[in-house]
Amino acid sequence: MANNPITSLFAGISDTLQDARGNIFTDKNDEVIAARVIDISLNSNSTMWDEVGQWAGIGTIKFQLMDQPTQISNATRDNTTNIAKPLLPNNKNYPLVNEIVLLFKLPNTQESQSSTQVSYYYISAISLWNAPHHNAYPDMYTNENGNSAPSYLKDYLQIQTGNVRRTTDEPTELDLNGASGGTFNEKSNIHPILPFAGDNIIEGRFGNSIRLGNTSKTGGNIKNNWSKSGKNGDPITILRNGQPISASSEGWIPITEDINNDLASVYLTSQQQIPIEVAVANRPEFQESTVPFSDTIKKTPISPKAYNAPQIVLNSGRLLFNTTADNILMSSQKSIVLESLEDLAIKSQMKNVNIIANEGIVSLGKQNATESVILGDKFLEQFGALVQTIDNVFSALKDEPQTPNAGAQARLALDVLRPIKDMIESFKSQRVKTS
Repeated sequence: MANNPITSLFAGISDTLQDARGNIFTDKNDEVIAARVIDISLNSNSTMWDEVGQWAGIGTIKFQLMDQPTQISNATRDNTTNIAKPLLPNNKNYPLVNEIVLLFKLPNTQESQSSTQVSYYYISAISLWNAPHHNAYPDMYTNENGNSAPSYLKDYLQIQTGNVRRTTDEPTELDLNGASGGTFNEKSNIHPILPFAGDNIIEGRFGNSIRLGNTSKTGGNIKNNWSKSGKNGDPITILRNGQPISASSEGWIPITEDINNDLASVYLTSQQQIPIEVAVANRPEFQESTVPFSDTIKKTPISPKAYNAPQIVLNSGRLLFNTTADNILMSSQKSIVLESLEDLAIKSQMKNVNIIANEGIVSLGKQNATESVILGDKFLEQFGALVQTIDNVFSALKDEPQTPNAGAQARLALDVLRPIKDMIESFKSQRVKTS
């Protein structure tokens, strides 16, 4: 392995690890080894499922040493092929087939005071292309049929600048899944997230990421959109699931998060302004845009685009809040505003709906409503007494012989009045109450 350039690259790392490992490695020639993944056990479809311990062997790989070309179609069926387990038990970041990993020889479950048995363990894929989507590199020597480098190598070998992988529009035939039957397909438009000084970033392979970042008023040609306010170093945490659908096909060019176009986002801010487009602030073309929520409460909240104090912002095509055992509680130091472009519904299937204002008023229809709601029970109590009094008067008049015209009018009035008197109780709502 002395002539293997990748192994030589990590020879210095080996010396450092040697000191940390103490006497675990007894052979002076032991070192960090670079190897290509040729298969991985992820489910019962794997050809090495039983060999690696079934569920206990999830993430176990078969590997090919970088300086020892292997006929892959045979290697994946050969039980004597080298096997390595994941090094870290709590970090499931498994490689794809044809990615390159680093191997360590460490003790296994058979170790005792007198045993020298060791096993290989791996750290997941090295950043060969510095791309979050995948870092696979095919066997330079043989293909599935044992022939010379296959045609799909052209895409990987035609590197335009340094060691940057710029995919072509032609799909490759490189196997990235192995015998477990995965569904990973290479895409040319998965962009890496651009880091700023001091950031810690975790990236998935599919345009999802977590940034533990900060306000960074960078002068680079790719800027972020959260550093308009605050000072450099103000913390921000961004969880993003899915890059914009409109992202370019130039997947090697980094991008920054875009709250308005990423598929789903959670922002935890300190002093940043987040330029979110709020749905209720949208206006038809040529109409002036107004401050959101300005006609809902007397003290209009600061516009979401202008707010630059600690906040949590959630944005996606749909939000669902659900509990399985207890309540959803919302508490605010100031106002709580609910506004929608279409219907806004509040419903309780089994209990009450309470709208309470200990001080101030409950407005219906508009924020500054002035018409008062009538107290139905008290009003109808008095209204019933009034109707009964009128009924008594008309009943006396209808048979009065001295006033025949009044009697006729009284009889007509009674025909209208008595159905109203009978319906008084039905005028009261059985479900909506006020105080």
